[in-house]
Amino acid sequence: MHFIFVVVFSLFAGMFLSLPAAAADLSEPQRAIEDASNKLKQRLQDPSFPHDFQKINAFVQEVIYPNVDFDLISSLVLGKMWKDASPTEKDSFKKEFQVLLIRTYSRAFFEFKDWSVRFLPITPEEDERKVLIKTEVLQPGLQPIAVNYRMLNVKGQWKAYDIMIEGVSLVTNYRTSFKNEVERTGSLQEVINQLAKRNTEALNSKNNS
Repeated sequence: MHFIFVVVFSLFAGMFLSLPAAAADLSEPQRAIEDASNKLKQRLQDPSFPHDFQKINAFVQEVIYPNVDFDLISSLVLGKMWKDASPTEKDSFKKEFQVLLIRTYSRAFFEFKDWSVRFLPITPEEDERKVLIKTEVLQPGLQPIAVNYRMLNVKGQWKAYDIMIEGVSLVTNYRTSFKNEVERTGSLQEVINQLAKRNTEALNSKNNS
C-alpha cells in the first residue's frame, strides 16, 4: 500500500511540484508539468484542500486529467483484457479506476509533504510523438527519488501515460494487480463491481466523517 501511495502521489502531485525554472529553459512537455504545478501550489494555500475530497476531485478533473491520457493508461493497465472488454466494461473501469486514484491521491497528501521536483535532461524516443521526462523528487534530509514520466503528444498536447518510480512502472504495477484480481474473481466485471463497492463505501465514509 505504501508503494501505491508513492506512485499515485507522484503521478498527481509530485509531477506538478517542480522547482522554479525559466519557461525558456523547459521543453513543451515540461512546461505542461510546470503550468499544472503552479495551479497546484495555489490550491495548497487552502489548508482545507487536502481534507476535502470534493475539492480534490474538482481539481483533478480540471487540472490533472487534461494532462493525462487516461484512456491510454486504462487500456495499458488492463492489457489484453481491454480488447475483450465490452464498451460498458471499459467505461465502468475507467470511471472506477479514476475514483480509486483520486481516493489514494487524497490520502497521500497526509503521507508526503515538502516535496519538490528537479527536471533532468529529456530522453527522446524513436517515435517523435513520445518523450521520457526524467525527474528527481527531492525531500529534506532524504535521498532523491527517481521519477520518470512517459508522455505522448495527443493532437498537439503532451499527456502523461505512465510513470516510473525508481524504475517501477505504475501501469505494470496496476496491470499485475488487476490481472490477479480477475483471475481470483473469474471476471473483469466482478472486479469492477468490487472496485465500485469499495469506492462507494470509502466516499460515503469520507463524506460522513
